[in-house]
Amino acid sequence: MTDDWSDLLAAATTGFADALSGADPSATVPSCPGWTVADLVDHLGGVHQWSRHAVLAGNPDGRPEAATGDLLAWYRRHADDLLATLRTTDPGAPAWTFGTEQSVGWWLRRQTHETLMHTRDLLGATGRVEHWTVEPTLAWDGVREVATEFYPRQVRLGRAAPLPGTLRLLATDLPGAEVVLIGDAEPVVEVRAQAVDLLLMLWHRTESSDPAAAALLGLPIAP
Repeated sequence: MTDDWSDLLAAATTGFADALSGADPSATVPSCPGWTVADLVDHLGGVHQWSRHAVLAGNPDGRPEAATGDLLAWYRRHADDLLATLRTTDPGAPAWTFGTEQSVGWWLRRQTHETLMHTRDLLGATGRVEHWTVEPTLAWDGVREVATEFYPRQVRLGRAAPLPGTLRLLATDLPGAEVVLIGDAEPVVEVRAQAVDLLLMLWHRTESSDPAAAALLGLPIAP
C-alpha cells in the first residue's frame, strides 16, 4: 500500500458516519449476532478511543467512554479525536500495539480496516450492504493483515488452534499479487476469488462454496 493511511482512515470514518445517519439504533446487525446498531457504534467508537489511548499513553489500559445520547455526534467526536491524534503524530513514532510493529502507523492501518469492515456491518443492518465497496489493493492489504497479525495472535493467545491445513489465497482481480498463505499444515487448500471476497471470508462475513476451503475459513482465524 502506498496510499496515505490518514486519508484512508478519514474516508473510512466519514463513510461509517454517513451510513449511521438515520439508522435505527435498535436495528439488529446480521453479521454481528446479538448486536444492535447501538452496540456496533459503541464498539467502534470504543476501539477508536482505546487506540488513541495506546498512542498517547503507550499502554493498552484505556477505558473507553460508553456511547450515550446522539450516537452520530458521539461517534464523530471520537473518530475526529482519533484522526487528530494520528495526523499530528509521526507515523514512525513508537506506540503500544498488539501487533508485530510498535508504531503509530500500525494503528492508522488497523483502524482503517476496522472501520471499513464495521461500515459493511452497519450497511447490512440498514439493508444497504450492496453500497459497500473497497478497492482491491486495500482489501488485499486487509487479507495480509489477517495472515500476519490476527491469525498468529489468535494462536499465540490460545483463542484458536493452528489450522489443520494451509490456506493458499490468490486475488483474481490483482494479477501479479503475492500469494498469501495462512497455516503451515497439510492439506494445502487454494482459494481463488476477488480480494474483497477473500477478506470477507476471513472475517466470516461470507462463505466459500468449496467445502474444504469453507471448513478452514470457518475456524477463528480472525477474532
